[in-house]
Amino acid sequence: MATVALVKIERTVQAALMRHGAGAFAAAEVARATARAEAAGNRICGLYYLQSYCQQLETGRVQGDVVPVVSTPRPAAVHVDALMGFAQPAFAYGLAPALDAARQYGVATLAVGHAHTCTSLGYFTEQIAQAGLIGLGMTNASPIVAPPGGKTRMIGTNPIAFSVPDGQGGLAMQFDQSTTTVALGKITMAKAAGHSIPEGWALDADGNPTTDPEAALAGSLVSMGGYKGWGFGIMAELLTAGMAGGVLSRDVKPLKAPEGPPHDLGQYYILIDPSASDHFADRLTALSELVAQDAGARLPGQSRVLADPVDVDDAAWAQALDLAALPG
Repeated sequence: MATVALVKIERTVQAALMRHGAGAFAAAEVARATARAEAAGNRICGLYYLQSYCQQLETGRVQGDVVPVVSTPRPAAVHVDALMGFAQPAFAYGLAPALDAARQYGVATLAVGHAHTCTSLGYFTEQIAQAGLIGLGMTNASPIVAPPGGKTRMIGTNPIAFSVPDGQGGLAMQFDQSTTTVALGKITMAKAAGHSIPEGWALDADGNPTTDPEAALAGSLVSMGGYKGWGFGIMAELLTAGMAGGVLSRDVKPLKAPEGPPHDLGQYYILIDPSASDHFADRLTALSELVAQDAGARLPGQSRVLADPVDVDDAAWAQALDLAALPG
């Protein structure tokens, strides 16, 4: 493993993206998200995606130099058209007006449409919480999930993230999870490593449980909790495709495929000002204390530690340097 400072990861990713056609602002925003994912140990959303970003910049599957267009169709509804560009700069353009709207009206929404995959959804809801508001976000993805009892891929892993501020610029809690038993990236990484997967993660093309990642990728992933996870996945599908204006998951080609049509995905965020209630802060404190009564118990995300420097896979780091045309 290579030990690399976060600032070096960020600068290397930015250089790689700009070398392959991204504008400076878009490259900086994607690089910041990539480094943050590595710091959190979320390698699936970190350097793992860099080669794909660069390939898709070259083929035009993602537009790296567009300027997102922000509109407010309603006073507390902010919409950003990412113009088939990266999700990270599009979110950055929409965040300030959405925060302003939520502080004025108590609740606001931020819809990002026609966007590339956002990878780590919690990266965005965390920014909402760091600004003092509650952030709930969701997105759709390429189709890999069949309905319970079926075998036809209809929706993506469709993650949901929820971040709560601690009142001091940090997080009181956060979760960021797919609506499937496991994220798709863990299947692809298992295949690349030649490992099997646990039973219960996926089904083969005939709808049978499988521990073979290759068969899983030809089949479908299992919704967490069966019908319960399927319901959350459908909710995310409707809100992201319907409210943000992206396509349904069924029309999205594999996210890392070098060529093909743009992702055209949607992300949908609900921003809530906790100061709109006189009770929220007290209830949050009480809940945290209640959970802490059991040794080892915690609210989601409370024990998260961000690393700097980061232990990075040697091959991934070598590839990043090569894509950026930088010396080791």
